[in-house]
Amino acid sequence: MRTAARSPKCRIVRMVFPCYRTVDLWRCALGNIKFFTPPNTNIQMLAPTAELDFFDRQSIQLSKPISPLEAWGIIMSRPSPVLKFAFRVRDAISSKFGVKKIGGFSTSSPKTIAVGDRLDFFLVEHVSQDVLTLSERDSHLDVLTCLSSAGNELTITSSVKTRNAFGRAYMLPVAPAHKLIVRSFLRRVRDELK
Repeated sequence: MRTAARSPKCRIVRMVFPCYRTVDLWRCALGNIKFFTPPNTNIQMLAPTAELDFFDRQSIQLSKPISPLEAWGIIMSRPSPVLKFAFRVRDAISSKFGVKKIGGFSTSSPKTIAVGDRLDFFLVEHVSQDVLTLSERDSHLDVLTCLSSAGNELTITSSVKTRNAFGRAYMLPVAPAHKLIVRSFLRRVRDELK
């Protein structure tokens, strides 16, 4: 009996996605990617923090419980002009290195979503009443963003694994900016619910 690592399909997937380990490749090809979930949490990450190139987890206490999809809707209802400008700059620079343009965020948010749907440039990887997991993958890095709720607490967790030197260089300015952007997103949700 063939194992997934030796099957012809897995070899084809490995050629297309050389950065993934064989087991992960097979899961990816089947649309069944496994994520790391730290004990006693509902967050999802690409891997344990020691294996990540970037990790950020921020939480805020809200006046009432809210689902991650509702939080996403509030966050995206009014993208800040600074963020729109940052995405234009990012697209202009990154596209010169073969990174696809993402165009930023729209102002619309669906009431319901399913795994495989797109929220702006993110792919929906997991959705439940208390977790919304979104990914973006390109030739330079993998990004996983997880919005999770537990009672009145809303958490945004981001994990990144870079694939090459451009991915590492890309994260140098993005990492500190990302932390500020997420902080502003969380404050916006809190202020909207007051």
